[in-house]
Amino acid sequence: MKSFLYNQRPENQKEVNHLAADLQVVILSIIIGTLAAIVFSLRILVLMERRIARIDSTLLKIAEQIIKEEYAIEKEEKKIEARLSRKRR
Repeated sequence: MKSFLYNQRPENQKEVNHLAADLQVVILSIIIGTLAAIVFSLRILVLMERRIARIDSTLLKIAEQIIKEEYAIEKEEKKIEARLSRKRR
């Protein structure tokens, strides 16, 4: 009886080792897939940050242009007011 169980045991051990190896492959695949998803997400975040930075710089340029135009308008208003005040005298 012992010899029969002994003969069957190595075959079962091979199956257990094979199942363990398959489980390791599945776990490693999940880990690698998760890491790939994290890297992809970080790449998307970097691209979005660059786009937002570009939009921010564009808005700053527009604001600077508006400020320049406001100063020009104020300067022109002062000239007009000075002319009007001279005519009233």
